Amino acid sequence: MPGPLSGIRILDLSIALTGPYAAALLGDQGAEVVKVERPGIGDLARWVGVSVNGVSALYQACNRGKRCIAVDISTPEGAEVVRALAATCDVFIQNSRPGAMDRAGLGWDDLSAGRDDLVYLSLSGFGSEGPYRDHGAYDTVIQAYAGLATNQADPADGTPVFIRQTAADKITAMYAVQAVTAALLARERGAGGQHIELSMTDSVVSFLWADCGGNELLMDADGSMASSFVQGSKPFRFVDGWGIATPTSDADFHGMCEALGVEGHDDPRVATIAERRKHTDLTGEIMSACHRAAASLTTAEASERMQALRVPFGLVVSQADLPDDPHARAIGLFEESTHPVAGRLRQPRHPARFAGTPAVLGAPSPGLGQHTDEILVELGMGDRIDALRAKGAVA
Repeated sequence: MPGPLSGIRILDLSIALTGPYAAALLGDQGAEVVKVERPGIGDLARWVGVSVNGVSALYQACNRGKRCIAVDISTPEGAEVVRALAATCDVFIQNSRPGAMDRAGLGWDDLSAGRDDLVYLSLSGFGSEGPYRDHGAYDTVIQAYAGLATNQADPADGTPVFIRQTAADKITAMYAVQAVTAALLARERGAGGQHIELSMTDSVVSFLWADCGGNELLMDADGSMASSFVQGSKPFRFVDGWGIATPTSDADFHGMCEALGVEGHDDPRVATIAERRKHTDLTGEIMSACHRAAASLTTAEASERMQALRVPFGLVVSQADLPDDPHARAIGLFEESTHPVAGRLRQPRHPARFAGTPAVLGAPSPGLGQHTDEILVELGMGDRIDALRAKGAVA
């Protein structure tokens, strides 16, 4: 069975991570994705991080399943090719700075002229309005501005801590996928196409405030609690590894104490979550005792005890070890394949499991301009390929 987005065609002019990753996820779900890259250097993601034979892991993860045409959109002929391509597509994705696509003749007004069914996604760091609209905005810039760095700050001295991954990019990609599919649904219901603007700032702030903006959201709060209700989470160190318990309910809390052999949790002052919130010092002492007790247990012993008492608990597993974890193997969490240039690949399956229209990881990421001739022929420009190359419009 084809994926849920089978029949949808996407033109991806984005680079780096946010737009390409969003387009790859949509491609997993059945959409056909054509990626436009500039001749010569291509998408910068090709040159970032771990790579084998010139193929980076980042580029593979964010561009699987796509065809690639190399076009210089700064040339009139190159812009013409992209306009012709866009006319065949349902969705157009770009993450240039605000105004750049308009100057190239590839903005919303340009591409929606004469048609009412285009879904056009503009991704940016700070949006198209406000004093920061033209600021450069890579992931760490947004982590700093939108609150991720302070959310992860060292509680002892407040030093901002940046998440060691491009979290802001990926958060925005998730919102982008949802926004595109929502716009396509609206189109199916007769609303026509539309322009979607999505900034990394909006995405990260929305993501954080769901559970990390307590005092900022409830403006009349007394400030006695941290804005993030999981701020105090601390892993247990066992004899041979690490783990984490999440004692949210009363049963969880008392079960954790029993599993670790810690006494004192029968005190009425910690009997309920309401009492524990009132008696934070005593609660903290019991939690410290739990951490001391954990140091004498193995991960296997702790896991068995926690599971027996139905305490939400998990072991800390490294990315290197996860593919061989028995649960990951049992559910087929990873898929292995071969890239014609980079060799063996191991990738997580698409996370959404559709019973009737399954998502499938696409073919290996393309080489720069790998499908240029093929796509130009499809556009009826086969007789112009040599001339377009001579002018530097395509490669």
